[in-house]
Amino acid sequence: QVQLAESGGGVVQAGGSLRLSCAASGRTFSDYNMAWFRQPPGKEREFVASIRRSGVNPEYADSVKGRFTISRDNAKNTVYLQMNTLNPDDTAVYYCAATTSFLVTTMGRYNYWGQGTQVTVSS
Repeated sequence: QVQLAESGGGVVQAGGSLRLSCAASGRTFSDYNMAWFRQPPGKEREFVASIRRSGVNPEYADSVKGRFTISRDNAKNTVYLQMNTLNPDDTAVYYCAATTSFLVTTMGRYNYWGQGTQVTVSS
């Protein structure tokens, strides 16, 4: 059991940066592989980035490679998403998720979700 809470969303101009945080409750954060998903307006939820329990081998959607960086601090029970060079296509509600599955890019394997945080990128 884990409860997730995202923060750090907001409105930013194209080309700017934001850092999202996801704080997890409990004492078992290090047991979970973590990911960020997003849902743009009018579109389905999609995978953004994932990071495994150890913090090694992060994975990214092609659309964000080279711009976004996922990281975690197990001592703080927190996962981060640093988003650089934002563009209007990045506008979405961003969700933090946790899974014990090794299939870290598969949305259906995540059974713990945060409430989401809105990111709006203006042109």
